[in-house]
Amino acid sequence: MDISEGISGRSLTSPDGVSVENVRSLRVAGEPGALPAAVLWDMDGTLVDTEPYWMECEFELARKYGGTWTHEDALALVGGALIDSATYIREHMGIDRTPLQIVEELLDGVVERIEHAVPWRPGARELLAELRQQEVPCALVTMSWRRFVEPVVRALPPGSFEVLVCGDEVANGKPHPEPYLRAAELLGLAAQETVAIEDSPTGATSAEAAGCMVLCVPSHVPVPEGRRRIIRETLVGLEPRDLATFRF
Repeated sequence: MDISEGISGRSLTSPDGVSVENVRSLRVAGEPGALPAAVLWDMDGTLVDTEPYWMECEFELARKYGGTWTHEDALALVGGALIDSATYIREHMGIDRTPLQIVEELLDGVVERIEHAVPWRPGARELLAELRQQEVPCALVTMSWRRFVEPVVRALPPGSFEVLVCGDEVANGKPHPEPYLRAAELLGLAAQETVAIEDSPTGATSAEAAGCMVLCVPSHVPVPEGRRRIIRETLVGLEPRDLATFRF
């Protein structure tokens, strides 16, 4: 499926012909006017507030198959890999479905909802647009599977993300560092050069373990403080230079 509306592929030359390597030389964290080398975005709960969609679909699944589910169960899954979440659902919901069947049924429900309405998180699209305008490469690093990610990306302006790393395309999901290491590699950077934006403890752990500096904007669950974390209530009002001048 062509999702070129929101992703520019892996060519990291800016529209005016300036290479990422040359742009990177202008980005030294802490210097006046500095920009981050790259920003790695989580999706669910960070770019879009889709956690309620997932929770609705989990409760629908419980009703359909006669299982039991609680809000606390739903919160326990925030930020995790889908197969791991499906295994938890099978065990705690008590339904006779395989993890893969559970994932596919949940995806059917959330994809239907996201195609009807994309619930953007406050300030996220604005910051993403500013980063694009200032030629800061961005990657989307999500545990959602690609068929759910594509409708979100299509709803964004062209070239919003240079790279997508989806949950069905990595061997180890968050909290393992692989997704963020993979995104940085595809951008031609070390993870330590990048800033990740996350909303959950699971995602923040993944990004921090990869070596990213992590801006945490909690959504549905609190995120504890950490050595390489800055915690803010919202993305509203943030500008690209702010991401390079945070003290971690």
